[in-house]
Amino acid sequence: MFYYLDGTVAHVEPYLAVIDCGGVGYACRTTGTTIAKLQKGQRGKLYTYLNVGEDVFDLYGFATQGELGSFKQLLGVSGVGPKAALAILSVTTPESLAMAIITGDEKALTRAPGIGKKIAQRIILELKDKVAKEQQSIGLPTVPTDTPAGTKAAEAAAALGVLGYGNAEISEALRGIDVENLPLEEIIRQSLRKMVK
Repeated sequence: MFYYLDGTVAHVEPYLAVIDCGGVGYACRTTGTTIAKLQKGQRGKLYTYLNVGEDVFDLYGFATQGELGSFKQLLGVSGVGPKAALAILSVTTPESLAMAIITGDEKALTRAPGIGKKIAQRIILELKDKVAKEQQSIGLPTVPTDTPAGTKAAEAAAALGVLGYGNAEISEALRGIDVENLPLEEIIRQSLRKMVK
């Protein structure tokens, strides 16, 4: 129904922004990340999602399409409602959420208020394949061709692909790292260190 709202930021408070579009104030539930990008009295643009139910008619707004996409993905997980999705996206970016899902990093998800270990595990379980496929479909590499599938190196490569690195960069970064014996998070950390030098 609404694709985005573009107007003056009339009011902001935790998890809520009001955008004035032609004299009508649209109240959008949103994340702390989006709130941080808005200034009262300044122009603001939010990509929207309308949640309609039996007793519900809520508008959600996000500063980026990536954040909106992540919100929709999270809503597709059984047991995750809009409030939980907003909480997760207030403590993580869409890129780091995708990386947490691909690498199975529950701790990154449980930092969000109200998100316990069971919900975090369900999010990872239900979204892992979807996130990896989506990264491929938009042209981001998931696994360099010289990395055997199903290995820690492949998972590390997928996580680095989510962050936008190309196959050649990933292959070079993984070279020389003890992928057999190091934990996945350490492999990714060392790879990133090599790439930002």
